[in-house]
Amino acid sequence: MRRGGPSVLGIVLAGGEGKRLMPLTADRAKPAVTFGGTYRLVDFVLSNLVNADILRICVLTQYKSHSLDRHITTTWRMSSLLGNYVTPVPAQQRLGPRWYLGSADAILQSLNLIYDERPEYVVVFGADHVYRMDPRQMLAQHIESGAGVTVAGIRVPRAQSASFGVITPGSDGSTVERFLEKPADPPGLPDDPDCVLASMGNYVFTTKALIEALQRDAEDEDSVHDMGGSILPRLTARGEAHLYDFGDNHVPGETSRDQGYWRDVGTLDAYYDAHMDLIAERPAFNLYNRSWPIYTHSNQLSPARFNAGGIAGESIISAGCLIRGQVTRSVLSPGVVVDPGAVVQGSVLHDNVHVGRGAVVRGAVLDKNVEVPPGATIGVNPVRDAELYTVSQGGVIALGKGQRVS
Repeated sequence: MRRGGPSVLGIVLAGGEGKRLMPLTADRAKPAVTFGGTYRLVDFVLSNLVNADILRICVLTQYKSHSLDRHITTTWRMSSLLGNYVTPVPAQQRLGPRWYLGSADAILQSLNLIYDERPEYVVVFGADHVYRMDPRQMLAQHIESGAGVTVAGIRVPRAQSASFGVITPGSDGSTVERFLEKPADPPGLPDDPDCVLASMGNYVFTTKALIEALQRDAEDEDSVHDMGGSILPRLTARGEAHLYDFGDNHVPGETSRDQGYWRDVGTLDAYYDAHMDLIAERPAFNLYNRSWPIYTHSNQLSPARFNAGGIAGESIISAGCLIRGQVTRSVLSPGVVVDPGAVVQGSVLHDNVHVGRGAVVRGAVLDKNVEVPPGATIGVNPVRDAELYTVSQGGVIALGKGQRVS
């Protein structure tokens, strides 16, 4: 934070393997996956923290972290004169010859960062969600409450509870009465039995409470050493956990449609659906909010070009694209080429994808450098697609980095 405010260290948990997002995570960490044409998933959490003047941030990495490390070090350059930084921190085996056992163990093994910085508060956020949030509002509530930890919650359908940590608020609406990690059959909310409060994976800790909780957890041989599975239940049982309702958070420039938007894009279907949220005339998530920008690295590319009757509608077309075919309801990253007669519909194409003359791509996610030969089809023959490519439960077809199209 700026001079005069509380001392805060940001820790971003970016070490997840991302198995459910394969094949997009076959060659990179999940937070490094491209989103919205030009961004990486990690850009959303980092932008939220930086916009809120949390300017000392450690990003804890582990699996396949090279492209993530490179993106952070080349994009997220802060003012060293003011002592600000965003730095990737790889797993270092500081407590012995082992990798991280869980998200809590990741912070335990990185306590030197906290000891060096000596913050009053530690903001621990996940790295693979799409949303806008002003963490200062959550921090202010945490300080006022005197809690050991404050966890951000958002309403989700009760049917989705097995995918989240579920918060049961106390009668005062502020304290956390119970915290259940991915329960199969939790109780609904008193005012809406079909909904639960899901943890967003965003926490604000008083530093002393965090260190003590991590040290106690490390001594528990039966612990899974996870923030949601171990630390939050422990602090909840001690009466030290409070709730922050994400619905109360507001950022400058938000619209009535995208206020409170948050998506966990951990599966192919969720990743695809979040992209479709971007392209409506009134998008569910607005990338063009200049009052609370999402920052990323912009390559030095020429503007997108349309030739030979090429057209695009209800789409995001990044710089460096050459469109000579038809593109509808799609998101194209830099350098995509769509040749004459080719059709791209309802798809997400990453950097340098080339769709050949007369080819058809529908309902697909194509990772970078995929070549679609002239006349080839993806999303036309479901039986053939299932034999050749990854197909999600919702029918999204996904091809990995440089994967060959038959």
